[in-house]
Parts: sequence; structure tokens; C-alpha cells
Amino acid sequence: MYSDKVMDHFTNPRNVGEIRDADGKGSVGNPVCGDTTDIYIKVKDGIITDIKFKTFGCGAAIATSSMITEMAIGKTLEEALEITRDGVANELDGLPPKKLHCSNLAADGLRAAIEDYLGKKKE
Repeated sequence: MYSDKVMDHFTNPRNVGEIRDADGKGSVGNPVCGDTTDIYIKVKDGIITDIKFKTFGCGAAIATSSMITEMAIGKTLEEALEITRDGVANELDGLPPKKLHCSNLAADGLRAAIEDYLGKKKE
């Protein structure tokens, strides 16, 4: 049902935790399934230098959150904003159709964290 990559990121998630002095934080949830994700980012010179996540949800939600942290770290904000829901699922070698909404949480959480950072910069 799940790829080896999904199982690896679920059982050995990368970048779990919270950045207390994060430059941006994105909090998203799915009211239907109850999954929630918080993504924290540190940014220096327009590049994501650190990223952490806290996810409450199923194995797919944890795996997609873990994967998106690996996909985004070291990228410019513009590059990170180009990471799509489908891109996350593809990096995990696919997700079952009924679990695709989990990749939405990860991608939406990253986008929300970047938007939070950009909003703070304007203030």
C-alpha cells in the first residue's frame, strides 16, 4: 500500500521539532481527517537554512511533512514555493489516492510558513 520511501519517512522522520525563534511558521489542518501540521523555517539571504515540522496525523501526513523538509532546505524561497503537492507525493514514490490530501498539508504548510515570513518582512 505504501512505498518504501513513505515507510522510511514515517518510521524515521527527518527534521521533527519546533524552531522557537522561527522566521516563519505555517499551521494547516484538514478538518475532515483531523490531521494538522506546523512547519517552521529559518531564512538567511532568501534561502531556507533550517526547517522543522510537528505533525499530528496518519503515517502519510508524517511522511509528507518529513519529505517536504528535505525538499525545501537549502532552497531559495522562490524555489521552495514551486514545490507542489504532486511533487511531494512523487518524491515519496506515490501515495494511495485516499491519502493524497496528506501531501496537501505538507505543501500548504510550507507555503504558509513562507507567506508568514514574507509578511513579517513587510512590517
